[in-house]
Amino acid sequence: MPRETSATSSSAGSHGAVSVRLPARAPAFLFGMGIGGFVDGIVLHQLLQWHHMLSHTESGNPKTVAGLELNTLADGLFHGAMWVLVVAAAALAVRARRQERLSGSWRFHTGLAMAGWGIFNIIEGLVNHQLLQIHHVRDDLGGPPAWDVGFLAVSVLLVAAGWLVYRRSQTPGRPGGPGAGQKAR
Repeated sequence: MPRETSATSSSAGSHGAVSVRLPARAPAFLFGMGIGGFVDGIVLHQLLQWHHMLSHTESGNPKTVAGLELNTLADGLFHGAMWVLVVAAAALAVRARRQERLSGSWRFHTGLAMAGWGIFNIIEGLVNHQLLQIHHVRDDLGGPPAWDVGFLAVSVLLVAAGWLVYRRSQTPGRPGGPGAGQKAR
């Protein structure tokens, strides 16, 4: 997760040190992680029904009633965790706003949300698909590895694109750049 920092610069005038607080990054990043999980769960689990949380396990076989019940519970717990991420992102955004550290730049938030979504997918793909092997992207086709690799590749591209969009917002003079969390009047 991006680290919250503050930068201090000294002014040459008689006013002393001026503190510039950088815009909060965690709200957009966590929001992206939560939305990434929701898209995975809603699109891949529910709408396309390519897999469920435990569909590649013996007890989670989606062709049995008991397996579907177990997967429904596991998918629900997964969605609950994603909901917690989105609520945490909202709470952090409110806190950042009160501290006047909420960037007004869409690029800033969009880039970090895209990066968060991609990071979520990479973690989910490595842990659930590769390490634990509790499901794969296309369990409905027997779990071909190419789908898992493609999922990871698209996720890396999502992180890279998000980082580039975010970095473009950091150019001095752009909204969302250094000092953008300061109150504008």
